[in-house]
Amino acid sequence: MDLTHPTGTAVAPDPLPGIDVAAIESWWGANVRADAGPLQYHLIAGGRSNLTYRVRDAHGRDAVLRRPPAGAVLQTAHDVVREARIVGALAGSGVPVPEVLGVCESPDVTGAPFYVMDLVDGVVLHDEATMRGTFAEADRGHVAESIVDGLVRLHALDIDESGLGDLGRREGYVERQLRRWDRQWRASRLREVPLVDEVHDRLAARIPAQQRASIVHGDYRLGNVVVGPAGDLRAVLDWELCTLGDPLADLGYTLAWWVTADDAQAHPVGSGPTSAPGVPDRRQVLDRYAARTGFDVSDIGFHVALAYWKTACIMEGVRERDLRMRPEEAPPLEQVPELAERALAALEGEL
Repeated sequence: MDLTHPTGTAVAPDPLPGIDVAAIESWWGANVRADAGPLQYHLIAGGRSNLTYRVRDAHGRDAVLRRPPAGAVLQTAHDVVREARIVGALAGSGVPVPEVLGVCESPDVTGAPFYVMDLVDGVVLHDEATMRGTFAEADRGHVAESIVDGLVRLHALDIDESGLGDLGRREGYVERQLRRWDRQWRASRLREVPLVDEVHDRLAARIPAQQRASIVHGDYRLGNVVVGPAGDLRAVLDWELCTLGDPLADLGYTLAWWVTADDAQAHPVGSGPTSAPGVPDRRQVLDRYAARTGFDVSDIGFHVALAYWKTACIMEGVRERDLRMRPEEAPPLEQVPELAERALAALEGEL
C-alpha cells in the first residue's frame, strides 16, 4: 500500500473508528502544528492490529496517526506509547524511521493513547503487483539488498547506546517465544492439529545457543518498510513487536515471508512482493546478511521453522477471531497445517 497517494489508502468510514475528530484537532493544534485544522483522515490499516490513519491538515501536510484498535481491552497489547518511544530512540541511528511528531499518553482525547509521526515519502511493497508496477526487474535486486542491509544495521546497534537497554530481557528469546505462542495456540485453536504440537516439541528440544542480543523488530518484511523511487530503504514501520533478543530469529522471520517466484503457488501465505522476477532468493538473502554481520547462520533452519510455527499459531488465532466476528474473512482451513509442514521441512534443512 502506497502511503503517499490517496489511491493507496482506504477512505475512512463515517464515523471514524477510534477518532474523536474535535478532540484530536484541538490536541493536534497544541502538540503537532498550530492552525492545522480541519484534518482529513484516510484509514490505512485497522481491525486486527493498531488503527493507522493518514492525516492531512488544512495546508496539505500529511502525517500518520497510530492508536490501538477500538475496543482493545488488554493493557499490554497494542502499546503505541512504547512503540513511539522505540521509533524516537532510533532516530539518527542509521536505521531509518519516521520522525515522531507527538505522543498522547492519555486516553481522554480519543479513547486510547496514540502517537503521530511524519509520513515518509515512498512506497510500501505489500504485494507482487506493487513490486512489478513500481520497479523494473533489473532494479528489484537493489530493493531487496536495501531491505536486508536495514536489518543488518538494526542488529548491529549497541543496545545500551540506543537508549533501549530496558526494552526487554536480552537472553532466552527463543524460549520466551515458544512459551508465548504455545499459550496462544492452546487458547485459540479450534481443532486438534497434532503437527503444530509436534513442531513445538521438536523446536523446544533443539534450541540453539543465542550468539548475541540485539534489538529485534519482530515483524521485519517488505510490507513493513518504505522504499524510495531508487529502491533505497527510507523507513522501517510497525515496531509493535519490537524487543531485545536473538537477531537470527528476526532473520528467520524475514526469510519465512520471503516467498520466491518458484514457491508462490505452494507457499501457505501465497505470493508476495518477493515473488516478482529479479528479486534474490532466500539463499542470496541469507548469504548477504551473513557476509555483512559475520554471524554464524548455520542454525538458520531452526529460526525459519520457529517463524513458520509462530505464524501457524497466529493464523489459528486470527481464524478463531474472524469466525466469530467476520467469518467471510477467516483464513483458509488448511493454512495452519501447511505452515507446520513448512516448519518441519525447515528443521530438516530446507530453506
